[in-house]
Amino acid sequence: MKRLPDALRRATLCTAVMACFGTIATPAFAQGGAWPQRPITLVVGYPPGGSTDLVGRTLGTDLAAKLGVPVVVENLGGAGGSLAAQKVALANPDGYTLLVGANNEIAINALVRKTVKYQTKNFTPLALLASQPLVLTTAPTNPVKNTADFLKAVKSKPAFYSYGSSGVGTSLHMTAEMVKQQGGLFMTHIPYRGTGPLTTDLIGGSLDYGVYVLSSALPLIKSGKLVAIGTSETKRSPVTPDVPALSENPALKGVDMSVWFALLGPAGLPEAVQSKLKGAIGEILKASEFRKSMEASGSVVPTTQPDLSAFLASETDKYRRIVEFAHITDE
Repeated sequence: MKRLPDALRRATLCTAVMACFGTIATPAFAQGGAWPQRPITLVVGYPPGGSTDLVGRTLGTDLAAKLGVPVVVENLGGAGGSLAAQKVALANPDGYTLLVGANNEIAINALVRKTVKYQTKNFTPLALLASQPLVLTTAPTNPVKNTADFLKAVKSKPAFYSYGSSGVGTSLHMTAEMVKQQGGLFMTHIPYRGTGPLTTDLIGGSLDYGVYVLSSALPLIKSGKLVAIGTSETKRSPVTPDVPALSENPALKGVDMSVWFALLGPAGLPEAVQSKLKGAIGEILKASEFRKSMEASGSVVPTTQPDLSAFLASETDKYRRIVEFAHITDE
């Protein structure tokens, strides 16, 4: 048998190898196969037990039932959620690695952390899952009990009072700075590593005010350990109808801030995968079980989905204005 030239022989061998392994390298949906065919990972940028983790695990349980494959939550904490977001932004866009994220890692961190290398354009927006307001609080020993008292006290002594948040550039920090901007107030920001030490100082009297995600503050408010001055959305939360919105006071009518949770995939996620995911999630968000679970934690599930790309762009612009006003940087 006549021997093939070396170059032709190598090319023929390469073609044969590619033919053998092509079905392994090519995603199932690209071959016309049904997606999903293996477990899906929901990446969460915080430790277990937090609000984002709760949303991720609740969604994961329901999503597994809808899609018929295991859905695993991976907690990848660090850099305010940025490590998780970056992992998903760089992941293969095959629908098997998704992000359950919140304001910080999706829209804020890139504005305040120079080390963050991704932007919202590096994701495929899939669904807004839930949202909840933040709440401005103080200790029961503080004579301030409402928004009018708060404004009067802080304006009477500019730069005298302090407020705490869970860290520089967080949505808690952003909310307080929006309040300062709207009300023409001067207060000193004290960043904490989480709300635990913040709560200790607030109740102990060494901190004047604190900003919390509503779900975190709710047990403290109900037990009487903290006093709720007002929530940060334009309307009162259905979870705390007796707590006024800060924007009900004319001096703070522009205050509008919430913590929201969204599902995103890497940029370039195939339309077929997007369609199946959105269909499953749409059914989950309408289910009373999911809504009850979210409402019990202080969140509200949207009844209709916004244009998520436009929503993220609008939110990013809002945060950018606050960052510029307060000169916020975490470097």
